[in-house]
Amino acid sequence: MFFKRAKKDHSGDHLSDEALVKSYRQQGDMTKLGELYQRYTGLVFGVCMKYLKNEDDSKDAVMQIFEKLVVSLKKHEVNNFRSWLHVLTKNHCLMQLRAQKNTHRKDIQEINLEKNMEFVYNLHPENENNLEEDLENLKMAVTALPHGQKECIELFYLHEKCYKEIVDITGFELKKVKSYIQNGRRNLKIYMEKL
Repeated sequence: MFFKRAKKDHSGDHLSDEALVKSYRQQGDMTKLGELYQRYTGLVFGVCMKYLKNEDDSKDAVMQIFEKLVVSLKKHEVNNFRSWLHVLTKNHCLMQLRAQKNTHRKDIQEINLEKNMEFVYNLHPENENNLEEDLENLKMAVTALPHGQKECIELFYLHEKCYKEIVDITGFELKKVKSYIQNGRRNLKIYMEKL
């Protein structure tokens, strides 16, 4: 739909970008917005491909950006539509990449949690009455950890912070954070096995 340039017999082609923007803002005429966007779909798609590096994702982004335009053009005073649209497209792509990165990071943390905290699965008792006791023991084990280990374990597992966020929060060096988490896990495991 959007990926071919509009033919020159469209009624809005003789209007400037500014005139089409003004017409859309004043009358809410979606055909004017469609004519305007049609002029720049090649640009939008190209920018999306540059950042997203995937044709299907880029096509989806072209449609999503049009949907954003419906709202954004009513809110913002736009003097140079082409430049404004380029920035809007770039920001949309960067937000998409950030969202993918955060999803990927959460997936990795979940895998690490499953892989490195095997002992937690041993806490599931045959008898459900022991579960509360085991959780209390685990809480006590965490509070018994040395300060740095305790702080890093809580931030990493309970608050789901990544290493960099823990570095920023605590002021510890990255190597120290990794060491605290590794040693904290080991100490928790030893503590729980003694019980």
